Amino acid sequence: MSSGKQRRAEIKKRRATREAKAADKRPPKPLPTGTAPVNEALLAPNNSYGAPQFVYRGYYLDLPFICQGCGKEEVWTATQQKWWYEVAKGFAYSTAKLCRACRGEARARSDESRRLHLEGLARKKNKTV
Repeated sequence: MSSGKQRRAEIKKRRATREAKAADKRPPKPLPTGTAPVNEALLAPNNSYGAPQFVYRGYYLDLPFICQGCGKEEVWTATQQKWWYEVAKGFAYSTAKLCRACRGEARARSDESRRLHLEGLARKKNKTV
């Protein structure tokens, strides 16, 4: 004869196995169009008390934004977000600011600035030698 505590534990265990079997039989819910699933294990750690909205939702949504460089309306697609957050390990609360063309221009300016700086350092080194 088992105690009430033991009996409750047995009932909970049976319930859990029954629910797990039922969950295995259910087909997965299809994702809405314009979305990509979230893999929470691949996200970069952040020092926040809560997870971003896309983690609770379980998928990324296409997000419209206005480019801060040229003012054009753009869409940050779900697959781009998935790459940014899971592959590039971007900050979980960051969003797109610039369109592709403006990002290319900013990258070109940065590369040119770096090239000029390194040329100046090389000239300075050659002068002192």
